Amino acid sequence: MRQIAPIFKREFLGYFRTPVAYVFLIVFLFASVGLAFFAGGFFKGGIASLESYFTFHPWLFLFLVPAAGMRLWSEEKRAGTVELLFTLPITTLEAVIGKFLAAWAFLGIAILLSFPMPLTLAYLGDPDWGVIISGYIGSIMMAGGYLGVCSLMSALTKNQVISFVLSVFVCVLLVLLGTSMFSGFLTGFLSLPVAVSDLIANFSFLTHFDAFTKGIIDPKDVIFFVSLMGFTLFLNVVALER
Repeated sequence: MRQIAPIFKREFLGYFRTPVAYVFLIVFLFASVGLAFFAGGFFKGGIASLESYFTFHPWLFLFLVPAAGMRLWSEEKRAGTVELLFTLPITTLEAVIGKFLAAWAFLGIAILLSFPMPLTLAYLGDPDWGVIISGYIGSIMMAGGYLGVCSLMSALTKNQVISFVLSVFVCVLLVLLGTSMFSGFLTGFLSLPVAVSDLIANFSFLTHFDAFTKGIIDPKDVIFFVSLMGFTLFLNVVALER
């Protein structure tokens, strides 16, 4: 595992060598803050809370995380540098983990750059910092789950556009599983038992992110995101080795 750090450094710094990274950060900040202010009624609620900000993250991540992760492996394959990478004294697992952690750190920075919002809340009122910190932790964990899926999709193709489309499709599915509309479809139209509907809903990002926005860090939600990341990275290694 000694080679993870060099891979991480190479990939992380690589994001900031092109204007794309800065465009991504600006778009994410404008989109997330704009939705919180205009669609979420940030000031209208009269409550010192960031719930209106975090509520839109599962939907924003559907497009922004695949945009950040689509190049992880597809670009290496297209440019032919993936063969060069694996001629180095490095294992596939080390390469996968290093690239994943670099992209995750980049997404974490994008999320944390919204720090003026909680500072504004502190100036205007008396926010619950436990709930705010929990929301940030949940958002970063969820971004890792999305990224695991995107990294796997990127490893399956040389084309970044195809990688993006596949990532969006799978992530949309993992979001919709937790919506009331989908649960109603399962229990109403398909006449499935409620227990089965609830079991399927447990595989949704929404189900496990909701508690974080309320200030609850439930071990089962943390385990879900960590397990999702671990499982997708394992499949990522298998896909690359084959």
